[in-house]
Amino acid sequence: MPSTGEDRYRAHDYFGVDELLQEDHILARQSVRDWVKNSVSPIIEDYANRAECPVHLFRELGEIGAYGPSIPAQYGGGGMDEIAYGIIMQELERGDSGVRSMASVQGSLVMYPIFRFGSEAQKQKYLPKLATGELIGCFGLTEPNHGSNPAGMETYIREDGDSYILNGSKMWITNSPIADLAIVWARDEAGKIRGMIVEKDSKGLSAPAIHGKWSLRASITGELVFEDVRVPKAQIFPDIEGLKGPLSCLSKARYGIAWGAIGAALDCYDSALRYSIEREQFGRPIGGFQLIQKKLAEMITEITKAQLLVWRLGSLANEGRARPAQISMAKRNNVHMALEVAREARQIHGGMGITNEYPIMRHMMNLETVLTYEGTHDIHLLITGHDVTGLNAFS
Repeated sequence: MPSTGEDRYRAHDYFGVDELLQEDHILARQSVRDWVKNSVSPIIEDYANRAECPVHLFRELGEIGAYGPSIPAQYGGGGMDEIAYGIIMQELERGDSGVRSMASVQGSLVMYPIFRFGSEAQKQKYLPKLATGELIGCFGLTEPNHGSNPAGMETYIREDGDSYILNGSKMWITNSPIADLAIVWARDEAGKIRGMIVEKDSKGLSAPAIHGKWSLRASITGELVFEDVRVPKAQIFPDIEGLKGPLSCLSKARYGIAWGAIGAALDCYDSALRYSIEREQFGRPIGGFQLIQKKLAEMITEITKAQLLVWRLGSLANEGRARPAQISMAKRNNVHMALEVAREARQIHGGMGITNEYPIMRHMMNLETVLTYEGTHDIHLLITGHDVTGLNAFS
């Protein structure tokens, strides 16, 4: 007999991973899933088609607790664990990678460094308003000449009385054209990399948008250009120097991406599974043909492996034992998996798979970017290679 609708739903959790989750994880997932269904799914194809960011969602993301869910409640965060954070990212990316990026940048790349490295005054001033979406932030690390090599950073600061003067530029910065503040990393006069909070209305700061993207079209991306921007010393992170600061932020974001990519894969798989049962050719559903079943079986197998990988990674993160190299492996594996699932799902949909009646091409185009941001697919491969051999192959 063919499987029932409930059986097919359970097939999304083929190994019963839900049984490893706590009640608050399930509740958070359902809350975000409902919000995505009501606020994202009905509009996202239109926004992506027009290459426009649904900026009204920033406040709504704050209302559902998507910003800094693992930041302590005293600073406006959710006070939840790392698995809850991952699950929230998964459900957001099930809607769209760009929507997940909104929350990921705000929580992992803006709120997290302020919480981890900021002074108490900085935490009190910025974190509560970032948590609600009253303020929007961005993260300035990548430069036009230095993507995978942040150590080559050219943006610099020089001391000038009670301030620093900031010059340089950053590239491919999510949210920058609409952000109220930026977490910026620059090299000081001693050559040390320092982090700082730069407010958008600072004289000499501009953030032009980047246009013409075929990927993450519902996410706004731009530059940060600094021309003698005066940054008060009170805005500098007091106790962090070197690449350890920005790289720890990237690990936090990559962890969320490892979960988020599963959401995109699940949306593609769900659409392909439904289509295979409803679409008939040669007098029967195409899901009854061996080649279609091969695709679906391989898709759910890879999704299941990714689910188990991030659950274990989340458990390690909760214990403070998740290593950056482990996060790199999960990010690389899961994004590659999601992109392959999207490609197979597109084939199952046939010609309809290239239309915006289905989410497949939007996810596929988005994932092409996710594959290379927050560390490229190949760089993460080298991180794993370095970890297992002890030999540096980066240069």
